[in-house]
Amino acid sequence: MVIPSWENQTVIVEFVLRGFSSILHLNISLFVMFLVFYILTLSGNTLIVLLVLFNHPLHTPMYFFLANLSFLEIWYTSNIVPKMLLIILAQQKTISLAGCLAQFYFFGSLAATECLLLAVMSYDRYLAICQPLRYPLLMTGPLCLRLAAGSWLSCFLLTSITLVLLCRLTFCGPNEIDHFFCDFTPLVHLSCVDASLTETVAFATSSAVTLVPFLLITASYSCILASILRIPSGIGRRKAFSTCSSHIMVVTVFYGTLIATYLVPSANSSQLLRKGFSLLYTILTPMSNPVIYSLRNRDIHEALKKCLRKKSGSLR
Repeated sequence: MVIPSWENQTVIVEFVLRGFSSILHLNISLFVMFLVFYILTLSGNTLIVLLVLFNHPLHTPMYFFLANLSFLEIWYTSNIVPKMLLIILAQQKTISLAGCLAQFYFFGSLAATECLLLAVMSYDRYLAICQPLRYPLLMTGPLCLRLAAGSWLSCFLLTSITLVLLCRLTFCGPNEIDHFFCDFTPLVHLSCVDASLTETVAFATSSAVTLVPFLLITASYSCILASILRIPSGIGRRKAFSTCSSHIMVVTVFYGTLIATYLVPSANSSQLLRKGFSLLYTILTPMSNPVIYSLRNRDIHEALKKCLRKKSGSLR
């Protein structure tokens, strides 16, 4: 939808999300598949949050940060998937300008927060493995709260800078976004005014919240690996590595899909490929995180068994 402006231009007030219109014959299959993934994502991450909240043995820094990550994944995927499911089947694939900007803001803020939370979790594992005797004194409850709150607040505030600059842009046609959500690049390319400042600021902020945490994660695990290699027994090395193996897998999946998405050439021929990579970090990664942690974590297993025993006992 467009409205005439006083400068005899047409100003866009809503966009059309093309989604997966190039493969219309698969729409029903895509809808069912993404709906199943979404339900599994909500169920798995909600289960982890509840297990951490209501099981005292899981009231440790590592599981506190894990609950934060799972809580984030619930909102991260809920910001994108419901609208995506709607545009897959609906003839009306529009989204208002305000709705588009809001979707970008929450997507960018939550993605940035996940980067910082993963860095905080790697720091927690560094202290636990490299300084085990001082760990209870260093990783205290107040520090955990400050690290988690700082990750959330700083990323939402930082992304708001890009949002303010986007709000100052004028969109006057075309109004089609060849994506299934309002990502920054396809959105800013529709602006009919100079967006170089917005792109520069967005690049700087996104680099800060992705590269800096990645370097911190790399540094933490370099120290962890050196510490593990100094352990004399094989059993000790395996036990130490098992405490951080799940986190390593999550970091690898998240950063691997994120890097692959934004390193793909921006040519039109690669747009479907870019959408495919985007699906990995918007749908599959949030769904896989609880699976990775639950399959490889004995404490989660025990908490789940305890919960199931209480549930079965209450039904008798």
